[in-house]
Amino acid sequence: MPPFITQLRARLDRLKQALIALAEASDKPMILVKELSPRARRHLLRHFLALEEKDRLLRFGSKLSDELVTRYVENIDFSRDTIFGVYDRKMRLLGVGHLAFAPREASPVSGATLKARVAEFGVSVSAAARGMGVGTKLFVRAAIRCRNADVDTLYMHCLSSNKVMMHIAKKAGMEIHRDYGEADAYLKLQPANPVTLFQEAMEEQAAMLDYIVKANMRALFKWISRVFGIGKPKA
Repeated sequence: MPPFITQLRARLDRLKQALIALAEASDKPMILVKELSPRARRHLLRHFLALEEKDRLLRFGSKLSDELVTRYVENIDFSRDTIFGVYDRKMRLLGVGHLAFAPREASPVSGATLKARVAEFGVSVSAAARGMGVGTKLFVRAAIRCRNADVDTLYMHCLSSNKVMMHIAKKAGMEIHRDYGEADAYLKLQPANPVTLFQEAMEEQAAMLDYIVKANMRALFKWISRVFGIGKPKA
């Protein structure tokens, strides 16, 4: 094996150990929420297809087949709605938040707002990321986007058995209405201000930088594996 490859491998091992030590020293891992583009459809599909049957039921309100999940991902309108995601170091989506905008006439509560639009939020978190606060971070980011987009009413519709969504709704102080096993929760949001505008911009920049670093590191490991056969990154 060429000497520079041995040195590179040693440096990568030291970097890996340093990152592991940093993660272990922190009580909670850093969760960065990135706004997704149509280029992320493949990652979105992998995330939703990996959800267990019960988790699909909680996310979509029904037990969707793989075909219907695929159709859902293909039909996401990124020009109208906003999709947020949290990536792990292997470029897999740990959580996804779908913020859908609609005319105020579509509001389930009559007279809830005088604004032109309302928003509805749906979230899913992979089993490996439960208890890390991923769902809450996605919701907070969605709420900030609503405020900055001049939307003051944010809804969540889910099954009453969806403990994750109910926890997020209660934690946010949302008013919850239950009817025949389903629940509607809505939150009145404050107007945007310089702080929310700055916060959203900085969070997106941090998430984008994190994404670029992870993507480049993954590409580097794949290149080393392919060219020098040093080992294959796990899928």
